[in-house]
Amino acid sequence: MDFRDRHTLRVRVVPEDIDELEHVNNAVYLRYIERAVKAHAERVGMGFAALKGLGVIPVVRRHVITYRRSALLGEELEVFTRITAFSGFRAARHNEVRRAGDRALLAEVETDWVWLDAERGRPKNVPQAVLEAFGLL
Repeated sequence: MDFRDRHTLRVRVVPEDIDELEHVNNAVYLRYIERAVKAHAERVGMGFAALKGLGVIPVVRRHVITYRRSALLGEELEVFTRITAFSGFRAARHNEVRRAGDRALLAEVETDWVWLDAERGRPKNVPQAVLEAFGLL
């Protein structure tokens, strides 16, 4: 399997992202990651509607976040995501948030995913069409 396919999303920090400490709130980094993951899925033709049509949906099992530096209002950021492991009904992604200007690493997020049957909500192995779309075969 080739897990080198990486998706990049650019975001600009807006006032709603800023907390009382005048930097991006910790929870907002997860929102950035979610947007990048969704954009990656859409790019390969496997957005939510397509996945649900195939009878599976991905859900987050765990996020592990390491914060390195703060992001500030108005900064442009690059959010990277890539699949790093895939087996049966489990998957893992490595995600990074970097400042676009100097490429400084702001946060790293390791995310574990579980694929569920869209109707029953129980773990389900991912269909081959999904694996092919993400280049995992």
